[in-house]
Amino acid sequence: MTILVTGGAGYVGTQLVTQLINDPSVSRIIVYDNLSRDNYHLFLGHSFVDKKDKRELKIDFVHGELLDTRKLRSVVKEADAVYHLAAKVVTPFATTDGHAYEQTNHWGTAELVYAIEDAPKVQKLVYLSSTSVYGSSTELVDENTTPNPQTIYGISKLRAEDHVRRMFAKIPTYIIRCGNVYGYNKSLRFDAVINRFMFEANFKRRISIHGDGKQRRAFINVQRVGEVLASLMHTDMPSDTYNLVDKNFQILDIVDVVKAIYFDLEFIFVNRHLGLRELSVNTDLKLFKYLPSWDEDSLLDEMEEFRTRFSF
Repeated sequence: MTILVTGGAGYVGTQLVTQLINDPSVSRIIVYDNLSRDNYHLFLGHSFVDKKDKRELKIDFVHGELLDTRKLRSVVKEADAVYHLAAKVVTPFATTDGHAYEQTNHWGTAELVYAIEDAPKVQKLVYLSSTSVYGSSTELVDENTTPNPQTIYGISKLRAEDHVRRMFAKIPTYIIRCGNVYGYNKSLRFDAVINRFMFEANFKRRISIHGDGKQRRAFINVQRVGEVLASLMHTDMPSDTYNLVDKNFQILDIVDVVKAIYFDLEFIFVNRHLGLRELSVNTDLKLFKYLPSWDEDSLLDEMEEFRTRFSF
């Protein structure tokens, strides 16, 4: 089976590719990425070899844009399944450059769906969306909550979902609304709040908290995201929209965990008078009807392990 991963060189993409190499049904992975974040870590450090039977997988890299229709269609027609992870992302909220978000997240997804519709070989589509499509809420949200995006990023992701939804009746298609991703892998992003806190704590011994720190957010570890996404290749579940989160924290809760690791930690508030947007997502996921549930890992344990990954 040949799998196309758009955005495969990114944070989640690297984790997914690492998971897929252990799937014996996968013979080839095509990574389609424009490297806009200058993240080259996927290409360094080790060979991709199946850990179980030691077979080398054929991994091809295609440097391309979602809006390069000819190049995109040429790789889509070779794929049996498509993971669409490529997106313009800013954490925590995108507030500028609306045209770029519309072009990449909305119309880039539209081009991909058009290509899949004309590629009968593709038998499954997984689109990584975001819980930011729900906007801000003081109530616990779930898949039945009406989306109300309040950022350029959230709006562009929701518009992209509309294109993906056209495939529901044609092939198994899953829209996965993912929470804030954190945790170590070789392509990690340090603009994500938990990762940024860990970097600042380890090397500066001081972290910056934006707003009053009381805002709540939904989170999930990048390793869990990779595991769940990879398992969808062999999961028989209906085409639908599914949330993917496993923790809800106030930012100050995260600060307490980091302080438990770095005892001499200082912290400062930036624009403390601002109450920033918050969103908590029900962790009793609809996915659990089709996938095994998991025990929530301790954030302290995860961050202790994260700390061991720093070089000094």
